[in-house]
Amino acid sequence: MEEFSGIVSYDYYVVAYLELLRQRYTGCNPRGLMLSRDKVLTKQVLAWHRIATPAFALFPFGKRFREPKRLKFPLFVKSATEDASFGISQASVVDDMESLRERVEFIHSQVQSDALVEEYIDGREFYIGVLGNTRLTTFPAWEMDFGTLSKAQAGIATRKVKWDPKYQKKHGIMTGAAQGLSAAQAEQLSRLSKRIYKALHMTGFARLDFRMRDDGSVFLLEANANPNLTFGEDFAESAETVGVSYEALMTRIVGLGLAYMPEWRMFEA
Repeated sequence: MEEFSGIVSYDYYVVAYLELLRQRYTGCNPRGLMLSRDKVLTKQVLAWHRIATPAFALFPFGKRFREPKRLKFPLFVKSATEDASFGISQASVVDDMESLRERVEFIHSQVQSDALVEEYIDGREFYIGVLGNTRLTTFPAWEMDFGTLSKAQAGIATRKVKWDPKYQKKHGIMTGAAQGLSAAQAEQLSRLSKRIYKALHMTGFARLDFRMRDDGSVFLLEANANPNLTFGEDFAESAETVGVSYEALMTRIVGLGLAYMPEWRMFEA
């Protein structure tokens, strides 16, 4: 599940309730969901672990706009809690203070959430699937190809880029196995994904979204617990490239749910 009663951050309450009932489930545990769903908390945890994320400022819902002093334009404005690119469009990347103010106000009024403002990271966008509870497996890097979109438009995974088949076809937008990565870069993404997964106490399965600059520096954009498992989507396709069929992937996820050891099972052991 991705939300409860229309609120994204409530999903971990449902999973916590299942644990109170001593019911098993697939996917991430409550702590991992809480840490990864809160994008600011994710950044704070990863900063302690010295894992790079874009520099940021938080603009709380209902509070007056204050100009950030330490961030450098261009900036990227999004909801601090919503996912699936909700509230993201080409206008989310801003180049001046007035545009920033307008976009923060848009998030407050239309999305009804805190606004998270990050320094925009120009570079290639990679998605890494992670599977496991304690022993972790990473799948090959998947990359977003923005097709014929101009440089000014590219690099922003809007709702149209992600979910609009006509728009994707028109501009040749697609995702697929990353091309041209060195063995060292692929290993770097794999190791970094495992570190983040553990730092955020995630279990089950997740997809981690990264940007890599031309100089090779890597930044985590988002940690997505319980990503889309639809047949033909990125997570399943990446698994299939290393011989894990869709049926086998589902079986492994169910097995991880059955094997996960919440505290109540530890006391019974």
